[in-house]
Amino acid sequence: MDRGADIGQTLRTLAPQVLGALVRHHGHFDACEDAVQDALLDATVVWSERGIPESPKGWLITVASRRLADRWRSETARRRREATVAALESSEHPAPPAPAVDDTLALLFLCCHPALSPPSQVALTLRAVGGLTTAEIARAFLVPEATMAQRISRAKAQISAAGARFHLPEHERQERLGAVLQVLYLIFNEGYVATSGLDPHRVELTSEAIRLAREVWRLLPGDGEVAGLLALMLLTDARRPARVRSDGALVPLAEQDRRRWDRSLMREGSALITDTLSRAQVGPFQIQAAIAAVHAEASRAQDTDWPQILALYDLLAQSSTNPIVLLNRAVAVAMVHGPRAGLDLLAELDADRSMSIHHRLHAVRGHLLERAGDRVAARAAFDEAIRRATSIPEKRYLQAQAVRLANHGDAQN
Repeated sequence: MDRGADIGQTLRTLAPQVLGALVRHHGHFDACEDAVQDALLDATVVWSERGIPESPKGWLITVASRRLADRWRSETARRRREATVAALESSEHPAPPAPAVDDTLALLFLCCHPALSPPSQVALTLRAVGGLTTAEIARAFLVPEATMAQRISRAKAQISAAGARFHLPEHERQERLGAVLQVLYLIFNEGYVATSGLDPHRVELTSEAIRLAREVWRLLPGDGEVAGLLALMLLTDARRPARVRSDGALVPLAEQDRRRWDRSLMREGSALITDTLSRAQVGPFQIQAAIAAVHAEASRAQDTDWPQILALYDLLAQSSTNPIVLLNRAVAVAMVHGPRAGLDLLAELDADRSMSIHHRLHAVRGHLLERAGDRVAARAAFDEAIRRATSIPEKRYLQAQAVRLANHGDAQN
């Protein structure tokens, strides 16, 4: 790994721990988060020149604390904060020491404060705990970057205005759990299917999402949806070794060498969801994990039990209006009832603006049109998907499909 990538991974890992240390010591979530972002930018420059320091967490905490003091000194209410600034700079009150404990989980629940709307909870946590950029979060929500920047800024202000304390809220844990699970799901997805850049995977994100999901499951072992989400992550991540060829090209699920799937993750995920479904109330994450388990059971793509998968998607659609769920259901319908049946369902998604601008809708349409024998329309759909894709590996995969269809047409002429 080159120095730049090593620095990026280190900063992403330490950012929530540094923020947790500052909030625990000083309060003022919004000011602390801004100070940590400044420290991360400083680290990117300084560490690139001098290398990563011996104690990177301590370095970040010290720099962020100084930035926090600078911010408070420049405010119009400086007189009321003179004592706080003096304490920050005093030799008797240095920057908070690097804690031995990992505050990431406590920070996760803090960001999901009930004063925030669910979308704001998710967005803020992705920024503060997941380490995603505003642009990456905006793509996860299918909204413009400027809109997401405003949402995050308002969420930070609301957290501070609510006087939220830095601790794991026992009595509010269940109330915040839905947002926490959605956050972890989006962090995992951004790592498994990177929405931008040259890399098809961002392992640091999938690993962190799985780690945090394990921590939440350890706290709430009887919650079916926590177990379902963890099982879904494990079963999905098990396919990662087979998802990319040696030249970096993406490999669709139907073409993957299943011998390369991580069997230990598959066994763990399958056992977890099997146990959970037998004793817990069924929820959306458990259903998605069950779908992943059905895929895992098939040693070959042609052995996949698509009727069972469609039945599970039918059940999932009863409790979810997520357009991605409906898109995946259309694929299952096509596998059971033929491509034209799937295309009819895709036509219904065209009215959903968030999906009509998403490359996946057009990519799926291209695949189904090709299966239906309409290669000209399929190529047009792939061309549209190429225009909308933001991930370089996905764009290259789609371009290969379009070229293949064009060559097929030339061979017939």
